[in-house]
Amino acid sequence: MHRLPRALLPLHLVLLVAAGTPELPVSAPRSLVWGPGLQADVVLPVRYFYLQAVNSEGQNLTRSPTGQTLFKVVIKSLSPKELVRIHASKPLDRNDGTFLMRYRMYESVNNGLKIEVLYDDKHVAQSPYILKGPVYHEYCECPEEDPQAWQETFSCPTKEPQIAKDFSSFPSINLQQMLQEVPKRFGDERGAIVHYTILNNHIYRRSLGKYTDFKMFSDEILLSLARKVLLPDLEFYINVGDWPLEHRKVNETPGPIPIISWCGSLDSRDVILPTYDITHSTLEAMRGVTNDLLSIQGNTGPSWINKTEKAFFRGRDSREERLQLVQMSKENPQLLDAGITGYFFFQEKEKELGKAKLMGFFDFFKYKYQVNVDGTVAAYRYPYLMLGDSLVLKQDSPYYEHFYTALKPWKHYVPIKRNLSDLLEKVKWAKENDEEAKKIAKEGQLTARDLLQPHRLYCYYYQVLQKYAELQSSKPKIRDGMELVPQPDDNTSICQCLRKKPLREDL
Repeated sequence: MHRLPRALLPLHLVLLVAAGTPELPVSAPRSLVWGPGLQADVVLPVRYFYLQAVNSEGQNLTRSPTGQTLFKVVIKSLSPKELVRIHASKPLDRNDGTFLMRYRMYESVNNGLKIEVLYDDKHVAQSPYILKGPVYHEYCECPEEDPQAWQETFSCPTKEPQIAKDFSSFPSINLQQMLQEVPKRFGDERGAIVHYTILNNHIYRRSLGKYTDFKMFSDEILLSLARKVLLPDLEFYINVGDWPLEHRKVNETPGPIPIISWCGSLDSRDVILPTYDITHSTLEAMRGVTNDLLSIQGNTGPSWINKTEKAFFRGRDSREERLQLVQMSKENPQLLDAGITGYFFFQEKEKELGKAKLMGFFDFFKYKYQVNVDGTVAAYRYPYLMLGDSLVLKQDSPYYEHFYTALKPWKHYVPIKRNLSDLLEKVKWAKENDEEAKKIAKEGQLTARDLLQPHRLYCYYYQVLQKYAELQSSKPKIRDGMELVPQPDDNTSICQCLRKKPLREDL
């Protein structure tokens, strides 16, 4: 396997302002192409890579080329005898001179793929790109036996600050203590706990509690990961409910237990994974969902200067501050457009506040400023808002997702108080300081593009499992009541694994 060179991942490309006339033509040979979708060994549900338009003088375009975009990508099998079904979309225009190309494979190819990247029918950069086979599709069970090689291929970061912080409370993990305590503390009828064992790269689980339907999301990412890399043997509990569970402090006796959750909080000790929402959207991109971490990047509304100069919010009534937003909107319609689209928690308020019509998420970005307010916990729309090109006004919150540690107020977003008392003031500031607001919005977007790449999510999941296994004091076992989690039945083609080195004999 070959490592994906970091030099090919310039996600923070220096966007040089094109000097001279803006009508300088795009140069196909000078334009840039890079990304994991050009590497055969980077197996993802949807493969993707990036294009940077460069003009004839070698300057990076910082906005879309004028007129019709003429970038085109053609993907086919290297061998004419080997037919393969590939769903390739048109390049997504990210409105800053860069484009995102996505394709999903439905079959594997043994000989490899040929990817032609064209602009006005001329080859771009080093096109055509040859991916030497085998090139596997998402449902191929062919895990890489060497996890280090897999991480290098995926260009996984060597450090994840949130993972280090989460495990700092656990110098070791006492499996026997967990087996005794978790069912008693969190596994009652109202619980939302799923007990997993990974053994010999097979995944087993049993549910504890009534509200464990969301285990389908943890099932699907664990299975997807196990198809790509040999997972460590370990035993753990995942909380598939909303709220983080472990509130014991490190100096208490008994101490905290490392429950895995999708959302963390300042007063809890749960180990955090990327949320089920962004994980599922990554797995189902280009087939089962509309919004995902890639598609959002090409649907960010009009350019900054043409966006409506108001703050915007739509959502359910899952927190009282959201009701406050609607009231503030009624009183200050020139600054804020907020509406509740569904009432569940505060049904008595519907008559007073009214019910807003549902809107497509891409339409949110017609507005310059996006208000991000917690739901029951952290608002899981936040990653998508950050990937847009509007300025995010983020409510101060005790809740967080796995990537928040990399974000800084006034650099990546504008903070607002928990009680929203300064929201209107911050909107006024943004309107009066348009260039600064635009700069913060762009910096937040670029950082989110880097942190939330699909291959980075896989890295994060693997590194959490790896660290957990290192700290576990006992050998994992298949417990009474556990069942093998089966691979999905939508595997559309049989895959012959062609690794040079055989997998472990006990698999």
